[in-house]
Amino acid sequence: MEFLDPKKILEKLDLKAGMNAVDFGCGRGDWTIPLAKKIFPGRVIAIDILEEPLSALRSQMKVEKVFNIEPRCWDLEEKVFLRDNSVDLVIIANLLFQCQNKIKVLEEAKRILRNEGKILIVDWKKDNPLTQELEFCNIDEIKEILAKLNLKIIEEIEIPDYHWGLIVKK
Repeated sequence: MEFLDPKKILEKLDLKAGMNAVDFGCGRGDWTIPLAKKIFPGRVIAIDILEEPLSALRSQMKVEKVFNIEPRCWDLEEKVFLRDNSVDLVIIANLLFQCQNKIKVLEEAKRILRNEGKILIVDWKKDNPLTQELEFCNIDEIKEILAKLNLKIIEEIEIPDYHWGLIVKK
């Protein structure tokens, strides 16, 4: 059994210093902090709907001395307050399974993404012991939404055991 390793998955993205990225549903920063270290001096906007995980992220930023992260408390199913075509990467990890409006979240990701930018989507597989109490996110449903939004899947990532992953571009 292997758990999700954000650092290993981020290796697949050809990250470069100076990129600008957004972490949708960042939680306490499991993806945000390794991403910020990889793209320094670029910045990461870390978005969550709850203040509590953002507070934990701010504490972790101090511990790890990572200061190119901007935590923001926003509802991703409403509006992301960033300019169109302004970021190189959007990470959507373990978020869509809990969204009522997956289309809106993916539309916002597309809107803020630069041409040739990428979206990394990682979510829970069906029928695993960890999601018996949770909803899971159906990869086929997400692929249909991506097709309707004219977003192209460039890679389907093999993630052991509990997750699936997609790398997508405009």
